[in-house]
Amino acid sequence: MRTIDQLDLANRRVLIRCDFNVPLKGDVITDDGRIKAALPTLNVLRQAGAKVVVMAHLGRPKGQVDPKYSLAPVARRLGQLLGVTVELAGDVVGPEAERLVAGLQPGQVILLENVRYEPAEESKVEAERQALAARYARFGDVFVSDGFGVVHRKQASVYDVAQLLPSAAGLLVAREVEVLRQLTVEPRRPYVVVLGGAKVADKLAVIDNLLKVADSLVIGGGMAYTFLKAQGLEVGQSLLDQDKVQACADYLAQAAAAGKQIILPVDVRVAAGFDFAARTVGPVTVVAADAIPADQQGLDIGPRTEARFASAIASAQTVFWNGPAGVFEIDALAQGTKAVAQALADSPAFTVVGGGDSAAAVRALGYADSAFGHISTGGGASLEYLEGKTLPGLAVLEED
Repeated sequence: MRTIDQLDLANRRVLIRCDFNVPLKGDVITDDGRIKAALPTLNVLRQAGAKVVVMAHLGRPKGQVDPKYSLAPVARRLGQLLGVTVELAGDVVGPEAERLVAGLQPGQVILLENVRYEPAEESKVEAERQALAARYARFGDVFVSDGFGVVHRKQASVYDVAQLLPSAAGLLVAREVEVLRQLTVEPRRPYVVVLGGAKVADKLAVIDNLLKVADSLVIGGGMAYTFLKAQGLEVGQSLLDQDKVQACADYLAQAAAAGKQIILPVDVRVAAGFDFAARTVGPVTVVAADAIPADQQGLDIGPRTEARFASAIASAQTVFWNGPAGVFEIDALAQGTKAVAQALADSPAFTVVGGGDSAAAVRALGYADSAFGHISTGGGASLEYLEGKTLPGLAVLEED
């Protein structure tokens, strides 16, 4: 994969794709981790005397200009973190963008408005994406891909523009790929993978691939209940992928035959219901995993399971974690996720937090990024890489 040290940067316009899809409350950024992750590459470009044009997206405006998805809060925060003024173009490839690009000086940074305001950005029609990419390419002499959270997407600002300009991976993308290679090619053992989140269906291919590489799979979150059902247990009103029960049973058998462990909850926190929007839940009790009441749903792992998961993590030399252990956004249901995070933070192993909800969880729970070996900026991209898929945004950067 080509990297930025192979590009001539001085006094050149560098078009860079970042991932600034940050969570907002109103116009306030609640987690700026993805912006901070882009700073090393942006600073290298500025110090080399490049004229920096940043592309990014926010949310899903679906090809429509929607002020709710404006990158204005990102431009302000990026400027604060860089210590310079970062002007935001009022459009993506229109006259305002053209004016700002034309006036760029070495070391300066501008941000184009949300690329997903352009209908062709996410088009499935190659010719439409290529036409938009050609308009992007007019803003750069070279292209740098540094938005790891989008490299699994075949989109105009990720894939097509990289074919039109000399292109390379930024420091962030290069580091993400280096970490994921460590997880898939001869990881230090024992290698423990912790999976959570809502649905088994989202992670079947990951489980399939990781069972070949990992020594143990630790499974919590909503997806655990389909595995418990596969063991013949009743799960009450818990989240259940009924049509994936047999697949889970097959994985349990496959792991046993290979001498590997799939570690499941032995107790869970249950309630009759919860209101996610209001962040409230009814009375929460702890029950054994084989004694979930018919009118209750499992919403977090219990204390015995926390200890079990922590013990598995403590035994490891490499740990990958993707997906919270419960509905961590509600305080009464955050204990399991916090226990997993603490076990990773306490571990001397190489620990990787796999982006998405897991990254949001550890920051919401007060952990510094430095508590872990690596926090990925791309949950979906990291999972697809671990599935063994070819990611278009990486393949396009490979040496010919």
